[in-house]
Amino acid sequence: MPRLARYFPILKWGPHYDRSALTNDLLAAVIVTIMLIPQSLAYALLAGLPPEAGIYASIAPILLYAVFGTSRALAVGPVAVVSLLTASAVGQVAEQGTAGYAVAALTLAALSGGFLLLLGVFRLGFLANFLSHPVIAGFITASGILIATSQLKHILGIDAGGHTLIEMGGALVSHLGQINPTTVVIGVAATAFLFWVRKGLKPLLRGMGAGPLLADIVTKAGPVAAVVVTTLAVWAFGLAERGVSIVGEVPQALPPLTMPGLAPELIRQLAIPAILISIIGFVESISVAQTLAAKKRQRIDPDQELIGLGAANLGAAFTGGYPVTGGFARSVVNFDAGAETPAAGAFTAIGLAIAALALTPLVYYLPNATLAATIVVAVLSLVDFSILKKTWSYSRADFAAVAATILLTLTLGVEIGVASGVILSIALHLYKTSKPHVAEVGLVPGTNHFRNINRHEVETDPELLTLRVDESLYFVNARFLEDLIQDRVVDGHSLRHVILMCSAVNEIDYSALESLEAINRRLTDLGVGLHLSEVKGPVMDRLESTHFLDQLNGRVFLSQYDAWKALAKLADPAKAAE
Repeated sequence: MPRLARYFPILKWGPHYDRSALTNDLLAAVIVTIMLIPQSLAYALLAGLPPEAGIYASIAPILLYAVFGTSRALAVGPVAVVSLLTASAVGQVAEQGTAGYAVAALTLAALSGGFLLLLGVFRLGFLANFLSHPVIAGFITASGILIATSQLKHILGIDAGGHTLIEMGGALVSHLGQINPTTVVIGVAATAFLFWVRKGLKPLLRGMGAGPLLADIVTKAGPVAAVVVTTLAVWAFGLAERGVSIVGEVPQALPPLTMPGLAPELIRQLAIPAILISIIGFVESISVAQTLAAKKRQRIDPDQELIGLGAANLGAAFTGGYPVTGGFARSVVNFDAGAETPAAGAFTAIGLAIAALALTPLVYYLPNATLAATIVVAVLSLVDFSILKKTWSYSRADFAAVAATILLTLTLGVEIGVASGVILSIALHLYKTSKPHVAEVGLVPGTNHFRNINRHEVETDPELLTLRVDESLYFVNARFLEDLIQDRVVDGHSLRHVILMCSAVNEIDYSALESLEAINRRLTDLGVGLHLSEVKGPVMDRLESTHFLDQLNGRVFLSQYDAWKALAKLADPAKAAE
């Protein structure tokens, strides 16, 4: 059972499920379902798919995640950034509104699910760490701007396309003469109302004496109120005949069984976008899951999360959906509403299934401008330019990576933005570790501690050079250390010993080993001893499996203080008198 529960976390919490958890999960499900109905329709619109695709993508994926996922509060389904990435990727292989477009979206979900599943089975969740947080923040900020801009055409009632900020801006300006005033009134009013609901309704209700739970439910139902009011207005006043774009007929049915495309050319075209969507989705999901789990001292298994998200995406691929991941806003709502277990997600799926069967005819007159307003209000909360100020004051390299990611995403599109973010994250890591901090250290008087000679008053010996390497040694920085020691030895004519203090070295790869061998040969030719101190056990195990220690012209010391006592003239009065 423990081994089976490793892959089916439901076996861990399921046997302990009680009435209290059921009550809390049901309440959370009601709140999230109310929030998710308009969101699902809106995000399908953003992805360029029929509105029912958003609901379909929120049923089977949630059920599958409840079985395979480890987060008790993560709410899986369509999210803004993944919807935008889907539209960008699928739009390059099929025309929006065609059957090929829908098939391509299913294929994208299947490829994404398969990739995530493979990463989880082979426990490769660490690969997501190659996308740094500043770069992710920059990409999400730029995506929020792109998403909001892309929805202006629905709020203005004009036909304007484009995938970059420049393209969309140009298209909007060139079509300003086609603005539909009625649509503008609906779109602007819905946007203003939703902003007020998000910021001002809850404090108003609390001030009127409403309880926190009631105030929270009413606030979360704000988008539903906007949907109801604008839909009734369009129906009652016949605004569809006056040019207001509406959702139209939505199938009144449960998610159908669908089959992703298997054409090799289609798979080839969507493979890279699927990988990028998987990485972005996983990073967003795991960060939300871990944040919420920490508040209740619960544990998240990143590798099992990959399996859970992979299963969710495969479920979307075979039930008429498109790529999904854990959403920040709805997960926080789920958590705050008191969700105890993933069963809350399963109840949410049931609520959405009921909506798909009974409520879809009611959204026939729902204006697209209202859905666009829902998206704009949701994504503008993702825009955070403060990351530029924070990285500028802390690290110029991180600032450059964030600024480049934002600029490339806005001007060249989301796929290039994501790819550049991955490349910049890796390049930034390589740059930082290619020139590791190497400090010359000396003995703090009256202690056994050694510190940087440029920061502390320490004892040094003219015949002894101790370098503390504050980074693992591998192929990127091996030559840097080699050149540093060479330059220092050439300048220090009285040197007799060089000690590498390895307390911060967690690994030495083969390239670095060859550099250490080269350093040892050069110092031997110069009559200078090479010594190591404070070498960690795993690193020593690797060194002992080679001939390096046999060829080393010096010694390996347990501690730096032992090396100082054995080699420094100042540590031995007899040596100092020579």
